[in-house]
Amino acid sequence: MVYRILEKKDSIHNDLYYKNQKTLTYTIYYPQFASDKFKPFINKLNIYYKAEATLYQKYHVMKLYQMSVDDYEYASANNFPFHLYEVLVEYQLTYNQNCMLSLYFDRYEFTGGAHGMTTRSGDTWNLQKGQRMTLSDFFPDNKNYLSDIIEFVNQQIENDIKKGNEYYFEDYAVLVKENINERNFYLVPEGVVIFFQLYEIAPYVSGIRTFLIPFGEGAAAMPGCK
Repeated sequence: MVYRILEKKDSIHNDLYYKNQKTLTYTIYYPQFASDKFKPFINKLNIYYKAEATLYQKYHVMKLYQMSVDDYEYASANNFPFHLYEVLVEYQLTYNQNCMLSLYFDRYEFTGGAHGMTTRSGDTWNLQKGQRMTLSDFFPDNKNYLSDIIEFVNQQIENDIKKGNEYYFEDYAVLVKENINERNFYLVPEGVVIFFQLYEIAPYVSGIRTFLIPFGEGAAAMPGCK
């Protein structure tokens, strides 16, 4: 029997105005979980994610609001069109079994220009131990796991290029090594997913690049509940 945690999506939303002009709109989604089995730690997670959303709203979004006001004043003074600022924070729960939760957040911001920017972050939690898991936890017998991951990613990129259906920067091998981040991962039922931010190894049109390392192919098997 697979034990799953119940999940509910909450949000913070508002439209901000300046001189009767809407200059910024934002929606911040965040998860709230429920579980009798892991209730103490689940309660801590709920407090954590609600606080993260609130802090993002109070500090980062309000800085963007001030930027939107400045841009509106400049646009008005120079008879330029003003483009509404937008912020959207969404999350995806990718793994919810075996006493573990894994998810990623995409934070999208549009502040004018050709397009907005999205930044991704990942969280993986061991509910039984009540702690965040690190990438190294999935390679317990491999001291060179990071070098192996880089090699694995480069091989996947090479295969993609040969197929002719993906776009990467020419010096992708150097960029993969420079931009690999041990916090940038999440779990799916098939294995560990490594991701790179926009522009780190490929043009914007390629999106956030992800690479699946299947369980049993370098990554450890997922531990079960005791």
